[in-house]
Amino acid sequence: MTAIRTLEELINLDEPAWPLVQEWISRATNKIEVLPRDEQDARDCLVSMQITTRSPMGAIIYHTGGLLIDDGWVRLLGAGCSRLPRGMHTWNWNRAVIPDGRRPKVVLIADDVIGGFFALDGGRLGDGKGNVFYFAPDTLEWEDMERGYTDFLQWCLEGDLEGYYQDSRWQGWRDDVSKLTGDRVMHIAPWLFNEGPPVDQRSRRPVPIQEVWDMFVGNDLLAEDSR
Repeated sequence: MTAIRTLEELINLDEPAWPLVQEWISRATNKIEVLPRDEQDARDCLVSMQITTRSPMGAIIYHTGGLLIDDGWVRLLGAGCSRLPRGMHTWNWNRAVIPDGRRPKVVLIADDVIGGFFALDGGRLGDGKGNVFYFAPDTLEWEDMERGYTDFLQWCLEGDLEGYYQDSRWQGWRDDVSKLTGDRVMHIAPWLFNEGPPVDQRSRRPVPIQEVWDMFVGNDLLAEDSR
């Protein structure tokens, strides 16, 4: 079991990553909204996740309530706030991370409005080298994105999200997504993994993200991680 570091040990005042992350955000080609944090939630999240603010992930956790990417299509988890009421610590607690001090085998870091989940691999999904994997709602499979957290963050800021999601977006999606809170996703029927018409011709309605997680991901992921 790894020793738990204190808040003071995790806040790196000599080499903080936040100024660098802010610079990246200022140059982003995708639309980015930095959500406000609650200071106590940020402290709790940093200690719970045991991430130093020297890293971009720690900087996002400690300085933001999360990031909304491309008008909120992708939600990058931070400490949580009213518009994204899932801090990285609360979303991972007893879900993908086993809360007993062991090195986690998977950490959920982001998700999108069609029920896709992004996770860092600690050995549950791949070789444990920290790559980001995407749970694709059109295949129900975890796909290796072949990039770590920092590269994933930069992909969110500057990557071709339109191309990546070209078969999953519909006319007027920006309008629909703007009305979603960060704890809801779009239920698309038939599901994207089912054969059927283009997504424009399928029905869509908001549902809690927890329902989608429980239905397609949660039990299998935890079953492996709890052994």
